[in-house]
Amino acid sequence: MMEVVLIAIAATLGNLLIGWDSSTIAGGVTYIKQEFDLEKDPTLEGLIVSMSFITGTVVTIFSGTISDMVGRRPMLITSSVMFIISGLVMLWAPNVIIILLSRIISGVAIALAVTFNPLYISEIAPPDIRGQLNTLTQFACSGGMFLAYILVFSMSLLPSPSWRIMLSIISIPSVAYFLLAVFYLPESPRWLVSKGRIHEAEKVLQRLRRVEDVSGELALLAEGLSPGGEDIAIEEYVVAPASEILINQEAGKDYIKLYGPNEGVTMIAQPVNGQGSMLSRSMLSQHGSYPSRSMLSQQGSFASQAAASLKDPIVNLFGSLHESTLIDNGGSRSMLINKSNSIFSMGDPEASPFGTSDNLRAPLMSFQGGADRGFGSKDMLGMTSNSSLVHGNDVETPRNRDIGGGWQLVYKSTDDAMGGKREVQRVYLHADPSAAAVSQSPHVSFVSTSGYDLDGGEAFQAAGIVSRSVLGTSDALTIPEAAVKGPKWKALLEPGVKRALIVGIGLQILQQAAGINGFLYYAPQILEQAGVGDLLSNLGLSSLSASFLVTIITTFCMLPCIAIAIRLMDVAGRRSIMLYTIPILIVCLLLLVLKQFFQLSAILDAAISAISVIVYESVFCMGLGVIPNIICAEIFPTSVRGICISLTSLTYWVCTLAVTLTFPYLLQLLGLSGVFSLFVGGCIISWIFVYLKVPETKGMPLEVIIEFFAIGAKPGTDPSEIGIKD
Repeated sequence: MMEVVLIAIAATLGNLLIGWDSSTIAGGVTYIKQEFDLEKDPTLEGLIVSMSFITGTVVTIFSGTISDMVGRRPMLITSSVMFIISGLVMLWAPNVIIILLSRIISGVAIALAVTFNPLYISEIAPPDIRGQLNTLTQFACSGGMFLAYILVFSMSLLPSPSWRIMLSIISIPSVAYFLLAVFYLPESPRWLVSKGRIHEAEKVLQRLRRVEDVSGELALLAEGLSPGGEDIAIEEYVVAPASEILINQEAGKDYIKLYGPNEGVTMIAQPVNGQGSMLSRSMLSQHGSYPSRSMLSQQGSFASQAAASLKDPIVNLFGSLHESTLIDNGGSRSMLINKSNSIFSMGDPEASPFGTSDNLRAPLMSFQGGADRGFGSKDMLGMTSNSSLVHGNDVETPRNRDIGGGWQLVYKSTDDAMGGKREVQRVYLHADPSAAAVSQSPHVSFVSTSGYDLDGGEAFQAAGIVSRSVLGTSDALTIPEAAVKGPKWKALLEPGVKRALIVGIGLQILQQAAGINGFLYYAPQILEQAGVGDLLSNLGLSSLSASFLVTIITTFCMLPCIAIAIRLMDVAGRRSIMLYTIPILIVCLLLLVLKQFFQLSAILDAAISAISVIVYESVFCMGLGVIPNIICAEIFPTSVRGICISLTSLTYWVCTLAVTLTFPYLLQLLGLSGVFSLFVGGCIISWIFVYLKVPETKGMPLEVIIEFFAIGAKPGTDPSEIGIKD
């Protein structure tokens, strides 16, 4: 994972520049007001701070469509160039007009970095660590704020601080960002696949994953260009040794063969439906247990629970998957991932693509040892094991079916009873270890590249998301023509995309309703009004310098909190972190409100204000500060991801602009306690929205997340039967 981690860190340098910009303008605006006598003109003061947001709002309208046309990497390069120019213009700024021009340029830079850094990282990261890598963006942003406030505080101690130098130093790290973006960062492999540039995508994936066989992920990216339609459904399977299912002739042909590296040993995934259902239940009963429903609906009827409450069925659909995940006692890696990674290996070398007697395609995964394990030198496609899977704009059916996060990409085919036409279906298969029933057979073992062994006598439950594949009868994954030409706006009207937009836009609105930008851009003034100068008067600092010092402490405290979030993002999950951190924000805001009604000493009043601000900003960065952008980068289809990201980012900029423009007036009209009361209401609404509408997306490939939204948003479907074949 080292290469993808280093690339993600390099990309987050743009977020460091965002934090640097926000802190330097927050500190520099005080000196700008003094030099140009803006004390009596709050409108112009607010405009200086918010001009970058106005620009960002306009830029975001077009940036998504442009990104889908030219790629993600050019947007990051453009962002770095704009940061360089904005700093140079600010260094020269002789008047307020030039200051506003610099803020316009920095607005372009910030808009592109905020919008496309999380998107870029999500598209290059493997599912298991995608949340952690995306949380690095918040760590970098807070780190930039911390470093910038140290600079601002140091310069505030000088007799005549230069706000021009303070605001122009950003050009120096921007040059490093530019060089990394141009010479080190690769293009997003998902974008490359969407444009039919398969060979380039393969090279990027090989670099990111440090493996030669990336055929499974290439197939996944191609499948992601065509999310499941009306025929999408969830099926449950029983995975067991082949001998235990095939011994019963009534099992028929309705199963998927899973081949392991040990000669003559196979596993079988048999759907639990109809006649096969009875066989599977009987087989699992012999092993000692059988759960009442599949892993995706194991808690009874998940959607009937939703019907009795206000929860979106999609929340329960995602939740039923994650609630079945058990944590391995040996580490934080889930048993679910361990087992499902270890049961899939190489395919039958004797089988033709769809000519097997059971009429099903086995999932293939590169194995260690190759032909030395007893297989021939040919894979299922009849290709040599070291031959390329890439030919022009087509990707042949891959050997490697591991798509990350414990998921496997399985193919099967069915015959049309009417016309005899063969239809290829893809199955995103996921094992449920909580339903496992372990036999006593110690004789065979499936060894995967992950190093985990699965006893060959073990039977357990699995679930698959089944939908029509883009795989044609020519056995090649062909990039849809519409995807190569570009996204279609009408795709935004699809039920799954609309539901995802509701989640993304709602999170962006409520993130700002919680009041973070009021804290970030006016924290020095808030702390100054709260009497922080009295708290630090014994240090001999001015009131303004004291407020800067407290802000340094605040941003420093953010860093360990974000480090905790990095650790938990792919363990506890995005939804859980938000549900646990928002109440802490409410408590901090209530303290700032309620202290106004008590007669407190100046020192105690300042201490409560400073502690509340520090805790609020630190905890906000763990949850609402970073997770909305992570989720927005995960839940949209590849073909329209740029457009959807633009819509959610546009919402972010409009709301940010509204907060920053109105905050000075609200502060004068309502006072601190009144403004914080509004933020309390925003946090309460945010918690309710997350609880009812936001699903958990940790550890899932992006394409699987998209399928889940398509299932949960199927129109005209009773909530208790969403996409389930049981």
